[in-house]
Amino acid sequence: MNKTSKNKLIYSVLMLACIAGFWLFENFYTPDTYSQQTENGPTTSVASNLIPGSTTGDIVEHSHYMLSYNEPFEQAEWVAYTLKKEHLTNDDRKRPYFIEDPKVRTKSADWRNYKGSGYDRGHLCPAGDRRFTEQAYNETFYTSNISPQDREFNAGIWNELEMQVRIWAKQHGEIFVITAGVLEEGLDEIGQEDVDVPRYYYKIVARGNGDDLKILAFLMEGKQSSKPLKRFVVSVHEVEKRTGIDFFQKISKQQQDQLEAKVDTGSWKFKF
Repeated sequence: MNKTSKNKLIYSVLMLACIAGFWLFENFYTPDTYSQQTENGPTTSVASNLIPGSTTGDIVEHSHYMLSYNEPFEQAEWVAYTLKKEHLTNDDRKRPYFIEDPKVRTKSADWRNYKGSGYDRGHLCPAGDRRFTEQAYNETFYTSNISPQDREFNAGIWNELEMQVRIWAKQHGEIFVITAGVLEEGLDEIGQEDVDVPRYYYKIVARGNGDDLKILAFLMEGKQSSKPLKRFVVSVHEVEKRTGIDFFQKISKQQQDQLEAKVDTGSWKFKF
């Protein structure tokens, strides 16, 4: 073998090795967990009396939010978190990898299911609500906290609702949020793990406590819209009917019936 042929062979082998290495990285590499390694780190508590019921029993608690995972749909049926005024910082955070949630018993969907699907990896607990520490920010990049969303919807009316919630947190000091896609039969699916694509998304916000508890629910089709947010307000009963979830099961039956049946936009100031 002459020198030129030998060099070509070495070059070809190196190229194949690089291609194989890149493929292995893309398909099998997963970074370390973002969860705290000790129980002594800072946390954000979630009001225990406002936690929804779980239709699956697969409830996961992270340091700054919690969720109920629904394995057949490969995403959370709800994500719940508290948003405080002091959480809303402009800290610059390096965007981490999306990784599987190590606390989900059945493993959450791999982020690669979303590649080439045409859908965004839509955060449920927004990364923008968790900039106050690196730990809190990184936790939002577990795949248990994302759902396939139309890009224009994610960057449009859904983003406006997230910004409105931040405004309410600044106005009232603290807001409790429950959110996810509506998981129902007959949805389109993406990826090798058949991640379902919700047709509708909901968000429920609450503030106050006891007799002063105020609740507002939104139900949106996963498409961009120019309508004002008030047009998407529904009763909590409507969201419960669509999802099969009992959202405020720990408050009294009388208060549930009173709060969940009505639509009270008068207690909330809208910007969008």
